[in-house]
Amino acid sequence: MEDQRSFNSPRRTLSYSRNRGATISVFEADNKASGVAVSGEHGPNPSEVYGFVGSISTVVATVIFMAWAYVPDPWLHSIGIFYYPSKYWALALPAYAIVTIASIFLFYIGLNFMATPPQTSLNSIFDEHSREPVCSDRASEEDDQPIEPYSDIGIDQINELMFKD
Repeated sequence: MEDQRSFNSPRRTLSYSRNRGATISVFEADNKASGVAVSGEHGPNPSEVYGFVGSISTVVATVIFMAWAYVPDPWLHSIGIFYYPSKYWALALPAYAIVTIASIFLFYIGLNFMATPPQTSLNSIFDEHSREPVCSDRASEEDDQPIEPYSDIGIDQINELMFKD
């Protein structure tokens, strides 16, 4: 039976005893269900911590960059900031970053074009994964016919379906 001097909560039981003071006992099942870490072996998820620190760092860096880019030089000198990069870099760095990203996309598209076989190549129609259709007699059109195995549709069938008069 539980002591009358104990308090229950979903996460822990706190009991006051005359002999030993306040003690806390933690139930592991409650810990796992609630997602709150109490003991030393548990803690916040590292990806959550990294995400939080990354978002705060991004906001702080953006505020510092905007202040450096838009605040006039005499105002920065009046608050004691004398060493900072030239204002040229406030435009140059974003422009270089955008050009670099655009160049990476163009390079990636170019690599894909180089890896694609020409239109006259049979490799664009057949390759090592191609499967020829299996002939099956469909003399009886019953509902209990098995599903045919998958296969590639031949170019003659495609042309007949698309360009049929």
